[in-house]
Amino acid sequence: MDLTKDLELYIEQNSEDEPEILAQLRRETYQKTTQPHMISGYLQGRILSIISKIINPNLIVEVGTFTGYSTLCLAEGLNKNGKIITIDKNLETSYIPEKYFRQSQFSNLINYKIGEAIEILPNIEDGIDLVFLDADKESYSDYINILLPKLKKGGIVLADNILWKGKVVGDAKDKKTEAIRKFNKMIKLNNSVEVVILPIRDGISIIRKK
Repeated sequence: MDLTKDLELYIEQNSEDEPEILAQLRRETYQKTTQPHMISGYLQGRILSIISKIINPNLIVEVGTFTGYSTLCLAEGLNKNGKIITIDKNLETSYIPEKYFRQSQFSNLINYKIGEAIEILPNIEDGIDLVFLDADKESYSDYINILLPKLKKGGIVLADNILWKGKVVGDAKDKKTEAIRKFNKMIKLNNSVEVVILPIRDGISIIRKK
């Protein structure tokens, strides 16, 4: 079934309300950035929130902050002594997440790092409960190879844009599409994890470490 605008509206009307701070952040993202579609948005944000609440993690690692919408959604489920480390290399938009992180009730739980994730991730401690991948797609396989050994048994990785606008099943040969195909195949063949892909927005993989 195609998700029509009416069905999408119905889903939103019958799901948990979007917190006001996130509504403000979403509006500002559309007003002040050139690629606002990169934001997780209402429905995906509520999914991130409820998964995080189910896990109640002590340590979340997010690769790809953008304007911080998904960071704040994930932070909703943190243990009271937990923290989220979120990484992004874009200095141009960094003022937006910094502003909203300060305003949020999770300000002291968020560690916002600006730089190359491939250089930062090896220095993060073991014992990660939850990972959200939503950065450069060509590096997904590299990121997961660093993060899986640091992930707790039973820990979860959520990987976004895993269907890549449907290109993964077409004839596209561009680098990003090929990288996502490689990542999906690698995860499927990895006996240390189990995976299911949800066809939400651009596709989200839920990967659980056995």
